[in-house]
This record gives sequence, structure tokens and C-alpha cells, in this order.
Amino acid sequence: MTIAPDTAVRVATGDATGGPPSGRARTKYAEGREFVLMVTAMMAMGAISIDLLLPALKDMRREFHMVPGSPRITWVITSYFLGLAVGPWFFGPPSDRYGRKPLFYCGLALYVAAALAAVFAPNFETLVAARFLWGLAAGAPRALTLAMVRDRYSGELMARLMSLIMAVFILVPVLAPTLGAALLKIAPWRIVFWVPMVWALGLAVWARRMPETLDPTLRRPATSGAVRRAIGAVVRTRETVCFGLAVAFLFGVMSGYLSSSELIFDKVYNKLSWFPMLFGLVAIMLGLGSLISAHFVGRFGLVPWIKRVATISMVVTTGFVVMVLMAHGHPPMWLFVFGLCLLMPSLQGLIPNCNTAAMVPLGHIAGTASAIIGTVSTAGGALIGSAIAGRFDQTIRPFAFGALACVTASTLCIMIGVQGHKAANVAR
Repeated sequence: MTIAPDTAVRVATGDATGGPPSGRARTKYAEGREFVLMVTAMMAMGAISIDLLLPALKDMRREFHMVPGSPRITWVITSYFLGLAVGPWFFGPPSDRYGRKPLFYCGLALYVAAALAAVFAPNFETLVAARFLWGLAAGAPRALTLAMVRDRYSGELMARLMSLIMAVFILVPVLAPTLGAALLKIAPWRIVFWVPMVWALGLAVWARRMPETLDPTLRRPATSGAVRRAIGAVVRTRETVCFGLAVAFLFGVMSGYLSSSELIFDKVYNKLSWFPMLFGLVAIMLGLGSLISAHFVGRFGLVPWIKRVATISMVVTTGFVVMVLMAHGHPPMWLFVFGLCLLMPSLQGLIPNCNTAAMVPLGHIAGTASAIIGTVSTAGGALIGSAIAGRFDQTIRPFAFGALACVTASTLCIMIGVQGHKAANVAR
């Protein structure tokens, strides 16, 4: 089942929803608007497993006898990201042989089992292990949604669609912390593990309408030799390597923000009760960044737009660091939040587009390519984010310096990737 080109254009540009015309009977499989919403819900499985529990970190420290403000608790986030880095290998390459849908259901089953293990974890070490398995399971929607979209779209059309999906997806971090804080008022803190499990079970029912997007003629044998050849094709594609590394550094900033934000609002500003609202405000700006990117990528082209936004993000990050230095690591909270509202959307304008640029040359091995990109970006970003959070010193400096280092590295990777893209076009 494929989406007709005119429907695809309407979906990606936002001129229409892409749903079936009025009066037409509902089809057996999701298409148009429903396909986009379903892919977004699949991607949201990973985000809700992180953002919903952020207000519960203080309760977790108390439960596991940690000192107030201990950064050790952030391992419930870091271990999840590390599992998320490994997970795509269990689902991406096999999906090139067996199709996307069967592997997605395998991931859902493990996701529910890991969530249950986290609910009943008797100690912190067991919880960290459960979170690793949970992240591994979330590698299924992470790898397969990217492959599903690549199965149907390419180039700027794919980039615009991914940006629109990300804009809707941002609703999760906008709402999840507030929902988590509300749930903690009426239930024990482990409720933040039950809700994602219910989400996954609901999606398992809805996904029965998900079509198999992989063309049977493009299926590849699931042999070690085929996987090695696919990996070789990925690592030999300079633009894929460079844009993939750029995503890793950018995700490092995002991961560092996720791991540090609760500590910053609590220990630097003594405003922990404001955390869900301020976190949601920054998330809204992330959504605006995705919408802006979706609009302009069609106007300027995928790679030229990436180059423009990389320059903007470098300038904004430098200004953010200067602001922090001038305030000796303690800028007023309103100024810090304002800086985040400029910095994070510029990064959000890069991540989905760099992902798309990395995938464009590799449509014939989309499952394996998405696994490699997912592993490098998630593992690298998680470790960078953990390092940033681990250096917390009661100021904003570690986050600011970490952001500057990551954005500088990603900008260099992007510039090399742009040159690789130009060289590939000349060769073609």
C-alpha cells in the first residue's frame, strides 16, 4: 500500500491532510493523515518514556536513598538512551528482510515487558537494567518509523514530512512533564511507568491498520554477509557519515538538557515547582522550530537549509555561552529560559533534516542505515549528555560549555557533509 504522489505532496506541505476524499469508504490500511499520526505516535513512545518521569526524579532519589540533588538518578535516563542506541540493530537490519511491521510488534512486546520490570524493580540497579531493556525496545519505533517514511518518500519531501512529524511529536515533551506532575499528586511515582505501557498497548491495536511499507522486491537476505555489505555501503557514503555524526553531537545537547534541566531549575533557581511549565515552554519552541524548518526546507532545498540553520545555531550558541559567562554561571532565570528558547529550536531545525540527509542516498538499505544512524546518534548523544549532567556544579556553565562544544563539532560535520553531497551530485 503506497500513498499517491499528490497525497504525499499534500501531507508534506500541509495544504491538505492527505486523508481520503469525502465520501470514500475507509480503507483497510492507514494512509495520508492517519499514516502521519500513527508514525508520530510510534516515535512518541520513546519520548513519553523519558519526559513523563522527569517530575518523579526527586521521588526516585528518596525511594532509593540518594542525597537530594544527586546526579546519579539520571542513569534512569542515560541507561534508557544506551538501550535506545543498541535497539535499532535488533530491529532495523532484520526489517530489510522480514518487513517493518513484524519487527515493530516484536519491539512493542519487549517494550511492555520492560515497563513492567521497571514498575516492580526492587532496587535502583534493577531499575537501571529495566530501563536499558526499555530503551532497547524503543529502538524498534526509532529505527522502523524512519525506515517506513523513507520507504515512501525521499529528498525534500521526506525532510518536510519529518519536520511536520517532529512538530506534532513535540506535543509529548510539552504535555508529558505536566501530566507526570499531575499523576504524582494522585498516585505513587511508579505511575509514570504504567502510562507508557498503556500507550504501547493502545498503539498495538491501532497499528493493525499500519501497511507494510517495504516493497517485497526490495527485501534483502538476513545473512551476515548482506548486513556487512550494507554497513560497508553506509560507512563509505561520506554525506551519511557526516550528517549522522552531526545528529549525534546535536542529540548530545538535547540529552544534556534533559538530564540537567531538573537540577538546574531546582538547585540553581530553587523553582522546581515551575519545572513542568518551563520545560513545556521550551518544548513549544522546539515545535515551532520544526514547523519553521518544514516550511523553509522546501523553499531553499534540504542541504542548503541545513547549512543555513547550522550557521544560525552556531551564532545562537555562542551568544548563549557569552550570556552565561557574563553572569558568572548564574544568569537570571528569565534570561536563561529566553536563551533556551532561542538555542533549542535552532537545534531542532537541524536534527530531522540531518537525519533525512543521511538517509537519502541509502533508500535500498533503509533499515540497516537507520540502525547505524540511530546507534551512533543515540549512544554518542547519551554519553555526551551524561557527561554534561555529571559535571553539574550548581551553575549553568557545564551545560553552556557542553552545548558550545557539541554545536561546534556538529557544524564542522555538516560542512564536510555538504561538500560530500555536492561531490556525490557531480558524480551522478
